[in-house]
Amino acid sequence: MFLPFFQALRSAGIPVSLREYLSFLEGLSAGLCTYEIEEFYYFARCTMVKDERFLDRFDRAFSTAFKGLEAITPDDVLNAVDLPEDWLRRELEKHLSPEEKAQIEALGGFEALMETLKKRLEEQKGRHQGGSKWIGTGGTSPFGAYGYNPEGVRIGQSESRHQRAVKVWDKREFRDFDESVELGTRNIKLALKRLRQWARHGAEDELDLPGTIRASAEAGYIDVKTRPERRNAVKVVLFLDVGGSMDAHVKLVEELFSAARAEFKHLEHWYFHNCLYEGVWKSNARRWGEVTPTWDVLHRYGPDYKCIFVGDASMSPYEITHRGGANEHWNDEAGHVWLERAREQWPDHSWLNPLPEAQWDYTQSIALIRDIFANRIHPLTLEGITAAMKELG
Repeated sequence: MFLPFFQALRSAGIPVSLREYLSFLEGLSAGLCTYEIEEFYYFARCTMVKDERFLDRFDRAFSTAFKGLEAITPDDVLNAVDLPEDWLRRELEKHLSPEEKAQIEALGGFEALMETLKKRLEEQKGRHQGGSKWIGTGGTSPFGAYGYNPEGVRIGQSESRHQRAVKVWDKREFRDFDESVELGTRNIKLALKRLRQWARHGAEDELDLPGTIRASAEAGYIDVKTRPERRNAVKVVLFLDVGGSMDAHVKLVEELFSAARAEFKHLEHWYFHNCLYEGVWKSNARRWGEVTPTWDVLHRYGPDYKCIFVGDASMSPYEITHRGGANEHWNDEAGHVWLERAREQWPDHSWLNPLPEAQWDYTQSIALIRDIFANRIHPLTLEGITAAMKELG
């Protein structure tokens, strides 16, 4: 019954053995998880995944093997505010023309938006749909789901459609980038090779041919000499934007991440969402419970590290300029403050943007990032990576 699941794990490149599969079957026979899909998922993952690097591949293989096993149920719409689920039910959706969208006005700034949302939560008593004022669906109100507003707070909608939300009032789950993904082209890896500082350290297990020839000639017999292997001594701290608008660039960023893992022996990576704030994380599965203070990261890696940010820099400008402007939480300090601290800590820094450079002038937040980084921002292309590596070198 579970053999196709076992085969799916092996096909996904997860090194699960027959012994682990038999232990999994033994646990099922003993009744360790019965009738609960979540318990079954965690039990299977516990018995057949030995390395955290394979958790993402396990999730995809599990989804493929057991697709449709459990009916999809709506999640809680809002954790921070107790809104009735009925308020955000999607029934009718307006389709506005570009001219109609241009006539819709924003409330006039981040502070006005937050203050108005507070008032709406105090005043609203029922569900609304298709309007322009209350929290609801399908209209032009700044608050709710499945509508349109040039600056709004998205509530109860799983995906971005217009990329206009100033805040997203939902708890979203992101996944880690897979460091072992097969590269679509080896050119990315070749471009990263431009950033190198050779050093020899460690055990002397490499034949030193010139030294052996010289020593043998002097001694009059074969005198074998060895030396430590030559390695790339460059140290890199990599900050990866994840989730939201970055979902469209996952494959490209995974290729870069995989190449960087192979090329740099001293590579530390951290995830962030949209802009750098007071906390970063190593695993997206634990991003709500295991956040590392950004101050710790700034103090942990010295100025000899090269710093690379990877992200589309596409967000509400308030996320960069305003205290409290962060997309999913309240930040006590504006995003630009943390970015400037990172630039000061790591003088050799650069930003790689997966968006085509021709689109940058149409997004205000990209212009802000470009100013903060003093134009040290490059497209995530072969030419852009090469330029960034020269800049860092």
